[in-house]
Amino acid sequence: MTDNVHELDEAALAQYLEANVSGFAGPLKASKFPGGQSNPTFKIEAASGSYVLRRQPPGKLLKSAHAVDREYRVLAALDNSEVPVAKVYHLCEDREVIGSMFYIMEYCEGRIFWDSKLPEVNKEQRSAMYDEMNRVLAAMHSVNVDEVGLSDYGRPGNYFERQYTRWSSQYRASELEPIPAMEELMVWLQENMPEDDGQVSLVHGDYRLDNMMFHPTEPKVIAVLDWELSTLGHPYADLAYQCMGLKMPSDGKGMKGLLGLDLAELGIPTEDEYVARYCERRGIDKLDNWTFYLAFSFFRLAAIVQGVAKRAIDGNASNKDAAKNAAYVEPLAKMAMHTIKQAAK
Repeated sequence: MTDNVHELDEAALAQYLEANVSGFAGPLKASKFPGGQSNPTFKIEAASGSYVLRRQPPGKLLKSAHAVDREYRVLAALDNSEVPVAKVYHLCEDREVIGSMFYIMEYCEGRIFWDSKLPEVNKEQRSAMYDEMNRVLAAMHSVNVDEVGLSDYGRPGNYFERQYTRWSSQYRASELEPIPAMEELMVWLQENMPEDDGQVSLVHGDYRLDNMMFHPTEPKVIAVLDWELSTLGHPYADLAYQCMGLKMPSDGKGMKGLLGLDLAELGIPTEDEYVARYCERRGIDKLDNWTFYLAFSFFRLAAIVQGVAKRAIDGNASNKDAAKNAAYVEPLAKMAMHTIKQAAK
């Protein structure tokens, strides 16, 4: 067993997987994927084929964070649904095997894109890929949670209140210095919390381009990745979170968005177009409290990256450059306040 976030005890892991995963045969070689700020992710190359391992980082963790067991559950539930996901094989809750809880799933051969401008493809493909993300999002929010066994996957009602409480608490637990814009945003969110409208669906929690794996050649999503933050909640949280990128500067370092670009020339839908297509797919007439949902998305992302930065300082972050995330918290809070003030004009 090793407590290094970047290494696995390959011999112990191979022995365990041979005993617990049908058809698995070692020896194996584990190599960590780049990225993966939260839960370290490894490609496992074994005699029986290729797999993916997702683990919790070792060390002391924030309460309810890094819930790989929840990821495993939702992936298993969505197998054979309209939502494309990787097939999962086994969840190991015994920390003694590699130092933390982990699960094993299939290795999907496909493409992951990190730049929301999608410079790797042409205009037609770009439009098709954004529409495909929209389709998958609508499909996810249309999943009958009772039928797939996820009716108890989260508490129904007051989703944004509960999320605000959770992320405020996690932000305070990982706060490194006072950030006035973040304080202003948190007050505004508290004062403008919308009444619960009764909508409940499966929500991903981090629905964005680089958490999609596309087919090797087609504009088709073959697997939605990184379900750590998924729960039962309000579907517009995912929709606003994805649209948030349209309000982020395209020239920003690290967190590059689409603000200021010629979207029509690129073949990328505007915020209004993207939201309208989603509503059409789900049979929704109008969407209330949109400014709140956008502002909340900025707040939650700011709280998440603050946590990543704190883990880096504590020495148990997945990515070696994670401490740099602290620099993004203030700009995100300022973007949220700008969105609020623009909507009020």
